[in-house]
Amino acid sequence: MNLQLKENYKYSMVVPTSMGLRITPENGQPVHSSDTFKMQATSAETNVASISSYLGLPVKVLTTFVKDSPLAQFIKSNLRNRHMDYEGPEVEQGNPWGYRHQFNIADSGYGGRGPRVQNDRAGEVGRTLNAKDFDLERIFGQEGVQIVHLSGLIAALSPETSNFCLEVARSAKKHGTLISFDLNYRASFWEGREQELRDTFTEIASVSDVLIGNEEDFQLCLGIKGPEAGGKAIGEKIDSFKEMIMRVKKAFPNASVFANTLREVISANEHLWGAIMLQGDNWEVIEPRPIRVLDRIGGGDGFVGGLLYGILKKWAPEKWIQFGWATGALATTFLTDYAQPADEDMVWSLWSGNARVKR
Repeated sequence: MNLQLKENYKYSMVVPTSMGLRITPENGQPVHSSDTFKMQATSAETNVASISSYLGLPVKVLTTFVKDSPLAQFIKSNLRNRHMDYEGPEVEQGNPWGYRHQFNIADSGYGGRGPRVQNDRAGEVGRTLNAKDFDLERIFGQEGVQIVHLSGLIAALSPETSNFCLEVARSAKKHGTLISFDLNYRASFWEGREQELRDTFTEIASVSDVLIGNEEDFQLCLGIKGPEAGGKAIGEKIDSFKEMIMRVKKAFPNASVFANTLREVISANEHLWGAIMLQGDNWEVIEPRPIRVLDRIGGGDGFVGGLLYGILKKWAPEKWIQFGWATGALATTFLTDYAQPADEDMVWSLWSGNARVKR
């Protein structure tokens, strides 16, 4: 099955998301021993979309904001700075215990000390995402979208967001928009909702064109048997990953691209980084190779963003995964949890291993 991109469109990519704030200590220090923090606007889905937006493709964000919040203003300014359009309702805070934009509190780790991440999502305004607040017929039918990227993080955030993602997927399918779905399993989101979310994820996966996940995602979200267990290095388990992906393909034949990253952690600052993709009947494998890591958070999103950018650019499939590998590696060199490529050459230079100075 070949991917058919819409020819008449306003947006190359649309991402539904819940925007929040990420705060990180300076100089890779742990949170508990720090008193100075850098704050950024963040979400996994806009991390993905940043590859396309920084490289000049039109991107739109569907989200919700807390009305009259200075943090919402901060987020909107950041999205504009990332060259992204956005729309979504303004929700009243209500009271001091009402709605807010969630916080992600993280350190980067260093050497043998691994990163630690604390999510503080109480009162998260993104949990109110509702299809009735968006004119999906206008967005997908009139404006036109080439790819909508959905994430399991948003699909599992609340019953409202689960239904919202289903409605987005149905509208996208109706109007010929390609659907990318990154499963992104989170155990705490699924607790007490296992069957409900299994049904939701299965329906979205059944209409998706691009399916992305790791061995845990496919097992826990879709009930697909994962790769063999064992202490082998990640590069020695590629055949087992291929077998898992073939099981996913059999269960979800509508999709034509299946992908996941291959990561082995040597230390907080050195990883072995690879990727595997099945497009149609053709495998593309990047054997894990060493990369230096400033902050690992967002590397997987960077991979997805680069892969989708390659699809949008109508490159040969082998270049999709190469570019995705490189944008994922690029993301780990930024203090933000999203890559900010200056141009395609910056990405291809990283892929080729050319770190020489550019003058």
